[in-house]
Amino acid sequence: MRSTVIAVLLAVALPTVALAHAQTANAHEASVSAAVQKAVNDPARHPDSSEDARRKVGAVMMFAEVKPGQKVAELIPGSGYFTRVFSAIVGPQGHVYVVWPNEYAKEDTDGVAGSGKLAADPHYANVSVLTQPANQLSVPESVDLVFTSQNYHDYPDKFMGKVDPAVLNKQVFDALKPGGLWVVIDHVAPAGSGMADTDTLHRIDPAIVKKQVEAAGFVYDGESNALRNPSDPHTVKVFDKSIRGHTDQFIYRFRKPATK
Repeated sequence: MRSTVIAVLLAVALPTVALAHAQTANAHEASVSAAVQKAVNDPARHPDSSEDARRKVGAVMMFAEVKPGQKVAELIPGSGYFTRVFSAIVGPQGHVYVVWPNEYAKEDTDGVAGSGKLAADPHYANVSVLTQPANQLSVPESVDLVFTSQNYHDYPDKFMGKVDPAVLNKQVFDALKPGGLWVVIDHVAPAGSGMADTDTLHRIDPAIVKKQVEAAGFVYDGESNALRNPSDPHTVKVFDKSIRGHTDQFIYRFRKPATK
């Protein structure tokens, strides 16, 4: 009789617990969405807003699972477009480390200067600039997210010192907290081309990226189609006026296992 009563009580309680858990999860997702939207709407990044529809910044941030209080490392931040959004999302309790490999910095002095100016702005007090050799990635503390947009393909090229992808991915793995994410956005090269087009078309085969990252111990955690463009032929340089700014781009998310 007693076991019957317990079974009935469990049957009543479990749906309630499940509902409460679902409500908590939904509330958490909503708060993250609100944080992303607030960051995107930050008046300080008004000059960037004309690019938002094309670059799908909200979708990218949600896919990267950026949250208030997190620590983020952004590799080769360019003009700081994503940096400004990361800074606003993670807030004063979080931090954004923008990483400029010395080799790349020589090619983009304006970008490096822009990062320095950004970090000196009190509005972006949670941003720090790190300059270091391309094959020696390191951050002052473990981070929740390592992110790079349109630059993974650069690391193995001659001007970057031909960094072995295995070295890069191992260093990213070591920089992350257990359960942390490695998010890679890059221009799509023809299927099966591997790294053949990295220094010519500035593209890379998504399949080789997945293979390289997984080999470092990461678990593939999904793909976003937010920046895909089926009309891109994949055979022209990304700077060609016929496709520039509208290339077919993959967005891969990899997770460092929570436990080894």
